[in-house]
Amino acid sequence: MARTTITLPGELVAELMSEVSAKSKTEAVIKAVKDEIKAKKKIKIKKMAGKMEFRLNANSLRHKDKRLG
Repeated sequence: MARTTITLPGELVAELMSEVSAKSKTEAVIKAVKDEIKAKKKIKIKKMAGKMEFRLNANSLRHKDKRLG
């Protein structure tokens, strides 16, 4: 785990802790960072919509998976 020192406005940290139901400042910041990363990944996935081609249909994927046989 990396140790980092940052300066944040007290009101912002208090509001963050309240919004994410965190018991500590560290927990609040970790939750906020994880949420931000998740949101950015969702945006990237949505941008890929229509750019990928699937050649197998759902039925083939479901019933012809060689790993299950």
